[in-house]
Amino acid sequence: MILTVTLNAALDVTYGVDNLQPHTTHRVRTVRTRAGGKGVNVSRVLNALGHNTVVTGFVGGATGQAIRAELAEAGLAAELTEIKAESRRTVAVVSDGDATLFSEPGPAVTEAEWAVFLDRFTTLAGQADLVVLSGSLPPGLPAGVYRELLDIVAGRVPTVLDADGEALRLGVAGNPTAVKPNAAELRAVTGVADPAAAARKLVHGGASAVLASGGPAGLLAITADGSWRARPPRRLAGNPTGAGDACVAALAAGLAAGREWPRILREAAALSAAAVLHPLAGSFDAGAYERFLPTVMVEIA
Repeated sequence: MILTVTLNAALDVTYGVDNLQPHTTHRVRTVRTRAGGKGVNVSRVLNALGHNTVVTGFVGGATGQAIRAELAEAGLAAELTEIKAESRRTVAVVSDGDATLFSEPGPAVTEAEWAVFLDRFTTLAGQADLVVLSGSLPPGLPAGVYRELLDIVAGRVPTVLDADGEALRLGVAGNPTAVKPNAAELRAVTGVADPAAAARKLVHGGASAVLASGGPAGLLAITADGSWRARPPRRLAGNPTGAGDACVAALAAGLAAGREWPRILREAAALSAAAVLHPLAGSFDAGAYERFLPTVMVEIA
């Protein structure tokens, strides 16, 4: 079982519009609503790939109940901790082959609620083959909580960390098996502009491997044993908001199966590209994924 942690789960609303322009009124063509948050999206992709996965994290209020209901409808197993505050929402506006995202900060989590979650996480992590820690932190939780969760796992199973800022910087010291920043997050946390040098800095800081995503530039993997780069099949128009989560899903599946890094990179690049072609984060175009796999070029970096 792959356990995904979403501490700041959301109800995602996706609007499809023609030609998004600021300071004007838009007629919405399509509206889609589903449970979200980065870890939830990772579980969706893993589930579609045939992997057993469990979602854990916090939900609260009417929005939290809507998140629970949609996860159940989607067939995703969830072990969620109830909080008093209302869960957040996000709005993605998709137009002209790209997306604009509006993300609420999320609900405050109390010390007592965190203690309840820790007990549940410790039990679930003991049953998992791999743990994914993914996404932003809700107000009330310190930046070091991912490090705290990594210490609980303590190298017993592989771990993937997908965070930014202080949560990423502090989490790296917890020795995750892999971290997956994008180029901007990597530069912000290390102060180093060159992605390869920045990734090596995180490896020296405690991560066993860094998989850095550069959008159209592709993926770069830096490990203690080698470095590889994967080029995407081609530049694609669509909704890129779920591409990073699809990449994490491929990374988690590959590590759980003990695959070599070149194969992990190929699958991550193909799955990320296929996710861009789907209008909703957490989903991907299965036919495109199969077509893209043999076209992804992986080379030693």
